[in-house]
Amino acid sequence: MPKGLSTREAYGQVLVELGEENQDIVVLDADLSKSTMTCFFAEKFPERFFDCGIAEQNMIGIAAGLAASGKTVFASTFAIFATARCFDQLRMSVAQPGLNVKIVASHGGITVGEDGFSHQSVEDLALMCSLPGFKVIVPADAEEARQAVRLAASTDGPFYIRLSRPKTPAMYDKGYQFQLGKAVTMQQGTDVAIISTGIMLANVMEAARRLERQGITCRVLSMPTVKPLDQEAILQAARDTGAIVTVEEHLQHGGLGSRVAQVVVENEPVPMQFVALKDTYAKSGRPDELLEKYGLGVGHIEKAVHSVLSKKERLRRS
Repeated sequence: MPKGLSTREAYGQVLVELGEENQDIVVLDADLSKSTMTCFFAEKFPERFFDCGIAEQNMIGIAAGLAASGKTVFASTFAIFATARCFDQLRMSVAQPGLNVKIVASHGGITVGEDGFSHQSVEDLALMCSLPGFKVIVPADAEEARQAVRLAASTDGPFYIRLSRPKTPAMYDKGYQFQLGKAVTMQQGTDVAIISTGIMLANVMEAARRLERQGITCRVLSMPTVKPLDQEAILQAARDTGAIVTVEEHLQHGGLGSRVAQVVVENEPVPMQFVALKDTYAKSGRPDELLEKYGLGVGHIEKAVHSVLSKKERLRRS
């Protein structure tokens, strides 16, 4: 599948558009603007761009102050620095007062690749979903990233948008419209539902094509909004298929799988399987190598589907 823009490149482009449309938008970065792509905004609107240096915690405090003064604030750095390093500041200065701060963080997951585990953010969704009031979005491609950033800019309150380093294929049809809190049905199926978030969608669609050749029909749901979840879509998938596999570029505990499982077990218990990073950090390597090594490749998704279908069959027989 041909690759287009990365989600971080799309962010850099739409940020300039938003800056032209809204004079109250300000952008902060932590000495990584060439990587987060906020450099384009800085070049066009230097008076509304603030490089806070390698001081991410201070950046969050500045963002909160600007938001309290009526600005719409975008603050960007790598996902691991934005969340793990700044959690207390996010909690006290942004989440508790519910300020209009948009944390748009690049280099999420292990597809950061060669930068190694110090720069790979695999805990960020668990951390950010734990903060009351935050909306958490993980776009699957560049167009979804553009639309999610636009929606965040026009919606009051704190957002966390996780972006990726590598270029990714376009996943949606022309005319796609992102809706906060809504899943996207990529294809229908009756045997199993595969629910993914972020750039893992490309692997999921390939796995679904392979499984179809084996006579297994998969309902594929893209879940760009991790918080709030589309509970209705999840429960409908559980009722219609009787089995769910979740796929994410994050630790197995605390991310999409955990959140989907909570909805399922409270309302419509069905067998589930989880494709995610296990209780480990990843090594340095090429993104495709790392996805394969840590169980996130296409073959691993196929294996998880076969496993959950076996559980479903055992329950049917019991």
